[in-house]
Amino acid sequence: MSRLPLGLSQVWVRFLLAIFGLRLAFGAALFSTILGESGNLWGTIILASAALLLAAFVGLTTVPYLARRVVASRVREAMDYDVTRAGLIYILISVVIGIAAINTGNNLLYVVVAALLSAILVSGVASALVLRSLELDVHLPEHVFAARPLLARLLLRNTSSWLPSFSVRVVPAKRKVRIKDRWQWEAYTLGLPRNRAPQNQWLRLPDRRLRRVREEAEKPILQESVYFPFLAPEQKLRADLEIKFPARGRYCEKNFGLATRFPFSFLMKTRRINLAREVIVFPIVDSADQFLEVLPMVTGEFEAFVSGRGNDLYLIRDYMPDDSARHVDWKATARTGALKVREFSREDERKLRIVFDNPPPGVLAPEVYERGIRLAASLGWHFHHEDVEVSFVAPGLEPTEDVFTFLRYLALVEPQEATPVFSRLRASDDYNLIVTARAKSEMPTALAARSYVISLGEARSG
Repeated sequence: MSRLPLGLSQVWVRFLLAIFGLRLAFGAALFSTILGESGNLWGTIILASAALLLAAFVGLTTVPYLARRVVASRVREAMDYDVTRAGLIYILISVVIGIAAINTGNNLLYVVVAALLSAILVSGVASALVLRSLELDVHLPEHVFAARPLLARLLLRNTSSWLPSFSVRVVPAKRKVRIKDRWQWEAYTLGLPRNRAPQNQWLRLPDRRLRRVREEAEKPILQESVYFPFLAPEQKLRADLEIKFPARGRYCEKNFGLATRFPFSFLMKTRRINLAREVIVFPIVDSADQFLEVLPMVTGEFEAFVSGRGNDLYLIRDYMPDDSARHVDWKATARTGALKVREFSREDERKLRIVFDNPPPGVLAPEVYERGIRLAASLGWHFHHEDVEVSFVAPGLEPTEDVFTFLRYLALVEPQEATPVFSRLRASDDYNLIVTARAKSEMPTALAARSYVISLGEARSG
């Protein structure tokens, strides 16, 4: 004899329990009527209350379950219901009047209870009609920076040719917060002895290790609701919402919600719209005057490296035999009494390579790591707008000249074990600006000689 599937057997158990509970409620209600006619007031109150509570318990537990599993699974997936404070008060009043109607047998009270329950039914049907014919679209900017406000454009359209919509809100979709750990393999360098600095270890071999990584909950895009009081048939409305993302990273929404309390505010009914949106938020980019402790030194070292002839004045120096007479600075010569020439920086060699050396986990404190990412992003953005041919290199990033590719990498990067980026740097005439947790002494000598190193290692975590 074949067995029923587990899910179907649970449905039948719930159904039979519901029938049994409703029969008990009916029996209690019948005996309460008999006791009321015999003059037993307390027995009538107890049995009538028990009948009402049994019926309510079945209605709140078994009926939604059966509807979810058998009849209205698609409807449930599309709608969410939340009882408002006004709705709770209304239901409480309906229950009190219902108890009074059962105890007294007054037909007028039965009519009032029926009217109250009908209002709840009308509210549910009306709110469903208001939300049914709405279409939503959300437009977000392509390039988004943390801590900078942006405008998100929401387009709401009523596709119905005859029915208007009232009091609609675009709300963030409900989401379950799930934070779990997973195991992943990552690149690792085995160095011996372990207690020595990398440059002092006599054995270093590429290896892999299994590490537990915590997956954080998805960061939502929409944080507040947008209200549309009225949409006429076939009308399309637009709303611009200012959004600011506090930190770098990936923000995404798998769906949005359209909610309404129309017409009586008993329920907040929310229709979920399957509309996936994703935003990669770049790190905070500071203006030049906010990292002046680094920028002048970087610029000075860079200009000294590329000094030569061009259009940008580099310095005024003494005349050399191989200098052209057209570069003589006659004002400086007359002032000093010695022949002086102007020296310029070479435009054709103003090539800068920005390198972000991503450290392994635990090397830097989180706040120091974020400060390094912010500094790398700020320097990359600054030199991208200067008269410099700039390129970007980082572990896990193909060398690129696109600043937005570099910013996207910085938006998503996390500390990880990887082969040092210095081994991937090809010999070139570029001047290197390196943001790293290592000391300059740990780098190859030839690379350090043509680089400006910003070391974050002084703030290592213990």
